[in-house]
Amino acid sequence: MNGTGSMTRGQAAIGLLIGAVVLTVAQYIGWLPNWMHRLPETAIPNFAMVLDIIFNFVKDDLGLLTFTRTLTEGLEWLLDVSGNIFYGKNRWPNIGPMPWTGLAAIAAVTGYYLGGWRLSLLGGGTMIWTALIGQWTIAMQTMSVLAIAAPLAFVIGLSLGIAAWKYEWVDKTIKPVLSVLQTLPFFTYLLPAVIFFKVGPTAGAVATTIYAIPPMILMTTLGLQKVSPEVVEAGKMSGCSKYQMLRHVYLPSARTEVLVGVNQVIMLCLAMVVLTAFIGMPGLGAKLLAMMGSFKLGRSFEIGVTIVLLAVMLDRMSKAWVVKQPEHFERGTPFWKRHQMLLLGAALFVGFTLLSLVLPIAAEIGRKQNFSQGKELDNLIKGFLDIEVVKSTTWFLRAFVNVKILIPFRDFMLSIPTFAFIMLVTAFALSLAGRKQAVLAALFFSLVALSGWWDRAIITLYSVVAAVTIAAIIGLPIGIIAARSEKWSTRVLLMCDTAQTFPSFVYLIPAIMLFGITDIAVIFSILIFAMVPLMRYTIEGLRTVPPEMTEAADMSGATRMQKLWNVQLPLALPTMAIGFNQAIMFAFFMVIIAAFIGTQDLGQELQRTLAGTNLGKNFVLGICVSLMALTFDLTIMKWAADKKRALGLP
Repeated sequence: MNGTGSMTRGQAAIGLLIGAVVLTVAQYIGWLPNWMHRLPETAIPNFAMVLDIIFNFVKDDLGLLTFTRTLTEGLEWLLDVSGNIFYGKNRWPNIGPMPWTGLAAIAAVTGYYLGGWRLSLLGGGTMIWTALIGQWTIAMQTMSVLAIAAPLAFVIGLSLGIAAWKYEWVDKTIKPVLSVLQTLPFFTYLLPAVIFFKVGPTAGAVATTIYAIPPMILMTTLGLQKVSPEVVEAGKMSGCSKYQMLRHVYLPSARTEVLVGVNQVIMLCLAMVVLTAFIGMPGLGAKLLAMMGSFKLGRSFEIGVTIVLLAVMLDRMSKAWVVKQPEHFERGTPFWKRHQMLLLGAALFVGFTLLSLVLPIAAEIGRKQNFSQGKELDNLIKGFLDIEVVKSTTWFLRAFVNVKILIPFRDFMLSIPTFAFIMLVTAFALSLAGRKQAVLAALFFSLVALSGWWDRAIITLYSVVAAVTIAAIIGLPIGIIAARSEKWSTRVLLMCDTAQTFPSFVYLIPAIMLFGITDIAVIFSILIFAMVPLMRYTIEGLRTVPPEMTEAADMSGATRMQKLWNVQLPLALPTMAIGFNQAIMFAFFMVIIAAFIGTQDLGQELQRTLAGTNLGKNFVLGICVSLMALTFDLTIMKWAADKKRALGLP
């Protein structure tokens, strides 16, 4: 854009900002009409009722409910088989449950095959911990659903990814759908699943599968698009058919991206299968929800550790699978030489299974035999909270930060007139990303205003803004300091990798433990989650600054601080912007989960919809969250792309 255009855009943004300030001041002094502060109820369309009519028509008149209930029978059968194998559900084929010792052996052998003895120790140790702590059955309930949902998400995502790569119209159709799906709060997935697939594991498996499909589609499409023309040409010259090209050329060449998609599918499935406890899914999530609801933080901590260990194990193993290259053997190599680890795992599993028949403790550790220290941990946590330093710190944060900063900030955001707020958001998008994003921002927030849930939406946005701001104040300096040293960069990135594997529910435990049911507990749980991408992309951005630019700054006599502010940070900003974008997306996701704490935002209303069949209201609330998240996503990513282009960065 030329200079005149830039000035015009800047002037327009300033004009919108001034207009917003004028409206807000007029509101404070009592000059603003009520209808300009908040839209009157008569002006708000009943979108929920319209959507309910459409959903009921599709559900009943078009027979979608009958179709889904037919699918339910097949899915229930799969879940019954999986449940029988994993935890001894009394269903066909009546061959379970698998003994914990056998599964621990398989996990250890698989870990060794994929990544060596450390991964083997992680895999086997996780299974041993789960059994010894008395959580084997509930963990296997979770894993039995994961074993069905993850393969389904993989197959559907891979198929749609291939279709999007092959047909342009599929790609154009599916991209906006994926953008919305990736920003919808998880509660929006749950109620439709309950209505169409019944409460319990079946609905949980469906919601989990749908939630995990988008990254598989995106990574499959990306991988297939990156296949080099030389490889394609070689396949064609060898006389491959279209199917052979796909099977033997394209998919093997896109192996890394596809396996990254598998990793994301597994992690999203685990995160979602825990959250489906809200719709009656048994397992670790249901137990954690019950323990947190009764404020048994010691037991909650134990379950949280189990979830984290399972998440880290599955994450590390799937990532190791990504980087592990296929092994090739000479023609005629015996089967036992080609599959040594497979045979070892099978032999150990059979051995421990036979042992469990004569030694019951090798099959499952009973309630009185486990090493759970829930009560002791409860006492330890209470003792920790009673320490004077801890008590005074938490009291200060509650009394000062919560009362003097957070709540006034929330009240201020709520006091801004609706039209003024839309003008502020539009000015933000216009100044950063241009006219198109400004129009979309104005449209999206206008739709939120017309939804009838404006105040709840603003409280949701307040939590996101406050948490991301605090996360930036803490996370950016850590990232900047860590980027100066390879050793500290590696350590902080490892910490980020580990933190990202934690299911989001886990972050509520320390928040509730320290701050109880308060605004600061919500903000605390969100900022921990949101700080990770800020630190990661700050480090990545600073490490990718061209060395010649820093050398030029050194030769010109710049101090370390001058080099940071004038050279490194400006060049790293496009990458850091991705971190800000992810932090905001994570915050929107986490603020909905924080509804469990008792927030007064959209998440609480979404949670309430699960108790009924008001699908229209559920969808409207979910779309409100999605529209706000999409506004920031589109704006920040457009700014980052423009900045990269202006700086000549790849």
